[in-house]
Amino acid sequence: MKLSEMSCGAEGRVTSLAGLPVATRKKLMVMGMLPNTPVSVIRVAPLGDPLQVRVRGVDIALRKQLAESIDVEVN
Repeated sequence: MKLSEMSCGAEGRVTSLAGLPVATRKKLMVMGMLPNTPVSVIRVAPLGDPLQVRVRGVDIALRKQLAESIDVEVN
């Protein structure tokens, strides 16, 4: 499942960051979004963009286009 498809309050685990440019992938990894890391969707904007996700206790706002490139496994 893609991170962008998760509903508000859903929890899961990041499985891959494939399909992202190397620079973007590195930035996400520095912020703590690594494979096998728990992630939860806190809020979704009314029009669906951006999403607020919590990774390792830190809230990150991600554009829907970026979230579509992140694969997750829902708990």
